[in-house]
Amino acid sequence: MKHLLKLLDLSSEEIFKILDLADKLKYERKHGIAHKRLEGKIMGLIFEKSSTRTRTSFETGIFQLGGHALSLNVSDMQIRRGEPVEDTARVLSRYIDGIMIRTSSQSEIEALAEFGSIPVINGLTDFAHPCQVLADLMTIREYKGRLEGLNMCYIGDGNNMANSLIVAGLKTGMNVRVACPKGFEPAQTVLEFTKQYGEKFTLTTEPKDAAKNADVVLTDVWASMGQEHEREQRVRAFEGKYQVNDELLSYANEGCMVQHCLPAHKGEEITACVFEKHSDEIFDEAENRLHAQKAVMVLLLEDK
Repeated sequence: MKHLLKLLDLSSEEIFKILDLADKLKYERKHGIAHKRLEGKIMGLIFEKSSTRTRTSFETGIFQLGGHALSLNVSDMQIRRGEPVEDTARVLSRYIDGIMIRTSSQSEIEALAEFGSIPVINGLTDFAHPCQVLADLMTIREYKGRLEGLNMCYIGDGNNMANSLIVAGLKTGMNVRVACPKGFEPAQTVLEFTKQYGEKFTLTTEPKDAAKNADVVLTDVWASMGQEHEREQRVRAFEGKYQVNDELLSYANEGCMVQHCLPAHKGEEITACVFEKHSDEIFDEAENRLHAQKAVMVLLLEDK
């Protein structure tokens, strides 16, 4: 593994390697065992999109590993004034040891990796959110003891979360069902990927069908960052049907988990009641961003 650009690039073995190391690092952190495995390493954190969990968890994580975070706002960089991304990649490769970028364009991240000579981590694009989904997998495995054979259900927009959850779920042996309104399906690239898994993947417009016998139900906001101008259209498409509520969960297995990548719009994609009932799971998931991302940084940077 040279980069973490999207989960489509990783093998099942690489995903489980990240999760196993994340578990180990979490245990060490909880028991006061120092793990300065990236002492002297510098991670450049590039933010084009706003962030709470990504910024805080990466800055905290590299510090706990003995390294240093250099936070870079795109508005302060020459790339905002037209410097080609390939030149930015080659310059930053001379100064720092790794890049985490949170931006819109997947192609921009791919170009950073192609033209730079240091590891690049996708902190979020419009296509993929691999760091968040690794934390989801980590949390599900903590609660359920395994991933293989579980039924994963995603309700909502076929966005970056849906794309990454589908890939991650199938690669780790889960059965994946996704419910989206017509016209809001996951990326075609991802749907092509699912064909090799046959009946282990289902795409439907009926949330109750997707939730049947689910072990974990996941959702996300109806309008992601950059889609604010589509909000009214999206509310009309999702409202009244694509919500995680008590009725929907009645179709799931007993003890079904609920996960949300946050921030949540309570009363829209999830009710406040369901959110609070499952808040321990949701905030364990948020915490696990820290541990999963530390594992990714160690695997990418430790021996570089």
